[in-house]
Amino acid sequence: MDEKILYDRIYRYCYYRLGQIQLAEDITQEAFLRLWEDRGYQEQGKMLQYLYTTARRLCIDEYRRRKAQSLTEEMEEQLEAEPGLEPELRMALRQAFQTLPEEEREMLALRYGSEIPVGDLARMLGISRFTLRRRITAALEKLRAQLC
Repeated sequence: MDEKILYDRIYRYCYYRLGQIQLAEDITQEAFLRLWEDRGYQEQGKMLQYLYTTARRLCIDEYRRRKAQSLTEEMEEQLEAEPGLEPELRMALRQAFQTLPEEEREMLALRYGSEIPVGDLARMLGISRFTLRRRITAALEKLRAQLC
């Protein structure tokens, strides 16, 4: 995969998690630096997974340092920027999304916001594809139930 595409994907993920352009750029660059500096890493077609895992850990570390902005607020910002959504639907989605546990919010954001394939996301989270699909389906059902 082209490095520009990899960079864009990791940057979007970091921006989604952190909500700040400069901080997302810094974390993205740090993830790539760690990849290039990791002498134990061998290319096996899993560079994207390695980068997402590293970026996720760096974002978690950043959360622990700043504790200022929650994932829910960041999802709200992303919903505000989504073109074509009616204001009523946007508000309903925001409220329904806030009711989900943080783990489910992150899982949905990675799968649909960052467009990570199911297999890669399952490996990144350390669970089977079946378990991931079951959890995503359950989270989407919760959202659907609240919206209907």
